[in-house]
Amino acid sequence: MREILPALERWYAARTPFGLATVVAVSRSAPRGPGAAMAVGSDDEVVGSVSGGCVEGAVFELAQEVVASGEARLETFGYSDEDAFAVGLTCGGEITLLVRPVTPETDPAFGAVAGSVAAGEPVTVATVVDGPAPRGATLAVWQGTEAGTLGAAGLDVAVTADARGELALGASLLRHYGPHGERREDAVTVFLQSFAPPPRMLVFGAIDYAASVARIGDFLGYRVTVCDARPVFATPKRFPAGVEVVVEWPHRYLGGTETDERTVICVLTHDPKFDVPLLEEALRRPAAYIGAMGSRRTHDERRERLTEAGLTEAELSRLRSPLGLDLGARTPEEVAVSVAAEIVALRWGGSGAPLTTTAGAIHPRATP
Repeated sequence: MREILPALERWYAARTPFGLATVVAVSRSAPRGPGAAMAVGSDDEVVGSVSGGCVEGAVFELAQEVVASGEARLETFGYSDEDAFAVGLTCGGEITLLVRPVTPETDPAFGAVAGSVAAGEPVTVATVVDGPAPRGATLAVWQGTEAGTLGAAGLDVAVTADARGELALGASLLRHYGPHGERREDAVTVFLQSFAPPPRMLVFGAIDYAASVARIGDFLGYRVTVCDARPVFATPKRFPAGVEVVVEWPHRYLGGTETDERTVICVLTHDPKFDVPLLEEALRRPAAYIGAMGSRRTHDERRERLTEAGLTEAELSRLRSPLGLDLGARTPEEVAVSVAAEIVALRWGGSGAPLTTTAGAIHPRATP
């Protein structure tokens, strides 16, 4: 969407109908992932790509057809599909596309969504893919508001809650619901496409616990970086694939790194010469979570050093130390679960208490 946004904004502003094809699911070696888009304007202008060139000819025709009919289509192309093979999907994978007509009448919120994407403002667009709901119907969800409908109030409520969750992570994926938003049913398939970069998790201290924290951070959808000043520990082979490993003094690296209100900072260095200057930098910048490992005694000594460094009580109150929830964790993997649980609870305002001891909605309406 970001790649083809200028053309889409131009067509939409001119009230020119266009067909928008979006990859909603892939398998095996499909060339492009969910969210890849291609659009065809009324003058046969084409922008974007959904397969790197394999099926674009067929998608071009589909886009023209949906604009003419006014009805969205769901199509799958795969290596076992003779028609798909004929149009060139030879990579051995499979892609599923939702192709829908877009006009100010069919999608009143599209202009606002396009504006948010262009401005870098996070927004998630939920689109009905299949089931007893209007295929192609959209619901746009921002952090504090939403626009549009998927055809049923209960479905809108359930999807809005999930969309905000994906918005916090910058993820795009399919979700399944009952006709009125029931969680344990799969009658309605909805594609949630989030226009926000994944939040960052910065893990300082390449100890054994860091590998487990990095792994669970990656699982939760964070873009994870592990930093340590000691090259013997900060080696990529000690960490999951996809995790960035940096050799640098922690406070220097953080000082040159941009953070925002979604950033998670986990300080596992457990050494005053590293963690005090690092936390002095961290507690004075935006972040969703700042946690530090250590015993109660270590925490008290660290807090005293930070006070001597000039940090205020308000700044020190942001520090989660010792980090993690009280799960009785022992192993690095268990500690990582404890840390992840605290991060999730802090993001959504959870208490961390067993649900059997609480009352009310399990998933209260909240803004991340």
